[in-house]
Formats: sequence, structure tokens, C-alpha cells
Amino acid sequence: MTARTGGHSSFARQAAARPDGTIGQMQVNLEESWSLGGVEIPSRLVLAPMAGVSVQAFRRQGRRYGAGLVCSEMVSVAGIQHGNERTLGYLRVASDEHPLAIQIFGSDPRAMGEAARAVEAAGADVVDINFGCPVRKVTKTGAGASVLDDPDHAARLVSAVAGAVDLPVSVKMRRGTADGSRDCLTVGPRLVEAGAAALTLHPRSAKQMYTGFADHSLTAELVSLVDVPVIASGDVTSRARAQAVLATTGAAAVMVGRAAQGNPWALREIMGDSCQPSREEVVAELVLFMRETVRELGEHRATGFLKKFYAWYLGHGRFPKPFKQELVMLPTIEQVELRLLAAAPGALRLLERLEDDLGPVDEVLLDSLPISIYGGG
Repeated sequence: MTARTGGHSSFARQAAARPDGTIGQMQVNLEESWSLGGVEIPSRLVLAPMAGVSVQAFRRQGRRYGAGLVCSEMVSVAGIQHGNERTLGYLRVASDEHPLAIQIFGSDPRAMGEAARAVEAAGADVVDINFGCPVRKVTKTGAGASVLDDPDHAARLVSAVAGAVDLPVSVKMRRGTADGSRDCLTVGPRLVEAGAAALTLHPRSAKQMYTGFADHSLTAELVSLVDVPVIASGDVTSRARAQAVLATTGAAAVMVGRAAQGNPWALREIMGDSCQPSREEVVAELVLFMRETVRELGEHRATGFLKKFYAWYLGHGRFPKPFKQELVMLPTIEQVELRLLAAAPGALRLLERLEDDLGPVDEVLLDSLPISIYGGG
């Protein structure tokens, strides 16, 4: 495949060519399965790993709404080494999450290998390595996006992980640390040589954080350079955009992140169902998410964690802004739930149906996990 040029402006013109997401006569089947190192992924939609978001409840919901692969938030290898209770809690795996990638970050090859073995023992299908986080508290430790500045060290980290486990290893990375960087095109092939079975590229620089645009011309170039699947991440917010990115880059799948925060219907729309949710459906999904998060994190942690989700779920013109503000001010999750169900009484029947369909949670329990993280108790 010949690498494309022209940056975001030319890509955007192509993406907007047709409202149904086709590029010329080319239409990509998002329901087509693909293989990541021997693990079959049932759709070409991947739910991104997001710190402070990708709890188990979020991942299970993503699978229900069409994501073929879901990912944990990034897990500190130092936290795993030291037996940190909150860190080990990220290794909880429910049976209906599969296929699941658990993402780790760190800068020491030996520690990364040990953490990968814990991920394998937890029951994950893929070990993902974070070379993309741009946050200072991560990069200053020599982890995250900063690893891209040292291709040799990046390759050593991937080699240590790939050599430690039988699971396929994937790597999520940025284009580089500096604006305009093309380091991903140098580092990416090195990572594949070191044992990476797939690469995810978010073609923004670490310096950009989440500003500007994701330059998927770089994604197309990376696809042309490696013989493993490439997942395209960044600015995938609709079915049309997903189709455009896949058709113009040759990527195996698209990764959706911020667009799915409190909005699983964005995943459904990308997969081809454009029906907007009713208020009752929104409330039912939010209350289910709240209950599942309390089960996972415990009442105390969940109370603060959930506040950002209220605005995410109830936005998009679904509920008035004062209502969202009212929920944030309520002191307990029980009061929030009662207020939500009062605002959309029909949601209760939908909620009961959802809970019946889900059934009890079946989790892998590791001997190394502190008992207090289960059931939030």
C-alpha cells in the first residue's frame, strides 16, 4: 500500500464525501472479524483504554454495544509489583468481557514481564503496552509516550513482555512526543520485530494531548510498513468517520475513546444502528452502570467516580443541564438513582430486563488479589 500524504485537511474532505461513510465505491464491513495474534476479534470496533473511565462496567457495556475488543485502563507495573490493592483491582476479568486486553505501563523490562504474567493469569486475551500516555506523571517516570524517544528501549520493553507470556502483545502509541513527529514510523516496525502482534496508533503528538486533529495519513503509512494489524485511534466519532478511516488507511480496526464516554449509543451508531436512545433507555443504562460500578469499586469510591458520567450520559440534549447539576449535588448514589427513575419511570422495566439478560458476574479470582476488592467490600 502506498502511503498517503496531505494531512488532516485532505483526509477530512474524503471522509465527508458521502453521508453514509462510503469512499467512492469502497465500503468497509465493520462486523467483519479479524485476528490479533491468533485471538479472533468479532468486529472492527475497539473500545479504547481510558484512565478513570475503562472500569469493568464500561467494558462490559461496550461489548454489548458492538465493540469487538475492549481494553482496561492502563495498569501500573509498579503497582502490581508492590501489591497495591487499587492497582490489582484493575485485573478483575468478567467472563462476558472477552476478548479483553489489559494495558500495562512502566519503564523497566523485568517489571513489565512480571506484570504481563499477572495479566495472563488474570485471564486477559491480549497484553497491551502503553507508549501513548502524554500525562506528565507518567512520562516523567520514563513510561508512556516518552518511551518513543528511545526506540531501543521501547523494543526491549516489548521483547520482555512478549517473552514472558503466551498471549499476543499489542502496543498503543502516539505519533511521537513533539508536534510534527514521525517517530511512530521508525519505532513501529522495531516493535513488531521485538514481538508486537498489533499496533494502535493515535496520530497526535504527546505535546498535542487531545487538541488539534489526528493525522491518519500517518496511520496509512504505518500500515504500509508493518505486517501486523494496525488499529486506528483518534477522532473516530461516527460511522461515516470510522468507514473513512478504515477505507483510506487499510487499518484492521478503529478505536473509539472519548466519543463513547457515557454514550454507548455512539458505538451502536458506528456499527450501523442510528436509532437515538429514549430517555428511558438512557436512564436504564446509567443506573445499571452505577450499580455495576458500586459492585466493582465499592460505594465510597464509586460516589466520586460516577459524577462525571452523569453529564456524559444525560448530555446530547437528552436532559436539561440543571437536572445534571442536581444529580452531582446529591450526597448518595441511592438518591441519584431514585431521582433518575422518578424522571423516567419507564426506565425501571428496561433496567430489570437488562439485569436479567446480564445475569450474575462470573469473574476470574486471583490468589494474589486482596479479598476486599471483591464486591466493593
